[in-house]
Amino acid sequence: MASTIQRITPFLWFEDRAEEAAKFYTSVFKNSEIVSTTRYTQEAAKASGRPPGSAMTVVFRLDGLEFVALNGGPGFKFTEAVSFVVNCGSQQEIDYYWNRLSAGGDERAQQCGWLKDRFGLSWQIVPANMERLLSSSDPERARKIMAAILQMKKIDMETLARV
Repeated sequence: MASTIQRITPFLWFEDRAEEAAKFYTSVFKNSEIVSTTRYTQEAAKASGRPPGSAMTVVFRLDGLEFVALNGGPGFKFTEAVSFVVNCGSQQEIDYYWNRLSAGGDERAQQCGWLKDRFGLSWQIVPANMERLLSSSDPERARKIMAAILQMKKIDMETLARV
């Protein structure tokens, strides 16, 4: 059976913690694995300033979606302009992903289901029906739901159900 190539792959630039991040993310998400690790050769290390033998790229899958993490040095940092959405089917899932991904992260960045993890990467931990809730055919209910979400850090599905 021929494997299919994922057309678009998120490529994440880390200063020097790509391997640690990949191990962390694969521990958080079920059905996840580290696929391969490429190490800096003498030549690549000289060109990049990274230590020979250290991880250059780590290919990993989170719940079937492939990512590549690169130890590229201090040239670039993550910003909130890019985030990953985790659609959750229950409050238990929201609590799990929120607690795991936010541990050691930047608490100032937590609002409306958004968090920044210990590596500086932004995540949105939201109910799977979030878009439907916010685009309700009842504009008043949609307004109240948005107002409630704006008061939350971690999304509380029970509170939203009462709106």
